[in-house]
Amino acid sequence: MKLCFATNNIHKLEEVQELLGDQFDLATLNEIGCFDDIPETRETIAENSSQKAEYVWDNYKVNCFADDTGLEVAALNGEPGVFSARYAGPQRNSDDNINLLLEKLEVFTDHNARFKTVITLVVDGIYHQFEGLVEGTIIFDKRGAQGFGYDPVFIPNGHDLTFAEMSLAEKSKLSHRAKAFTKLTDFLKDL
Repeated sequence: MKLCFATNNIHKLEEVQELLGDQFDLATLNEIGCFDDIPETRETIAENSSQKAEYVWDNYKVNCFADDTGLEVAALNGEPGVFSARYAGPQRNSDDNINLLLEKLEVFTDHNARFKTVITLVVDGIYHQFEGLVEGTIIFDKRGAQGFGYDPVFIPNGHDLTFAEMSLAEKSKLSHRAKAFTKLTDFLKDL
């Protein structure tokens, strides 16, 4: 089945291709002729995911899926959440986002957090959603050069390495995105 992954984030594309293997023929937004800046203006991770998939379906009539991911920190009432990519401002700078997170978190003893991914799949105009979560802890020393976003300060429960210290294959076995995409691929196999 040919599907468009509604993202221009090269890191996400690489990670998703690793997760899906060659079971599905993935098209990028550019490959379907979409060069638009797809809006992400909703209030929750699930709503943003849905908004992106809806945009592609409504404008291009291509079966597609979109995801949105956020880091939710318990002590910060779920921040940065839906604003994870632009937490420190619209420039979407990971270092600035991490620094702001650590600055806000330093007054708390609870450093529990979770990554949440919600995928919205649209096939022939019918919508389905899949969620993946991974619980962990925020650390104050950035570690590792792999990954992106908050990966250098997030250690998943039961592990000693940050996501940024793990290889893509290691991270793919336990990440929030992997969990959501496993649900997606299981669903697609039954179509």
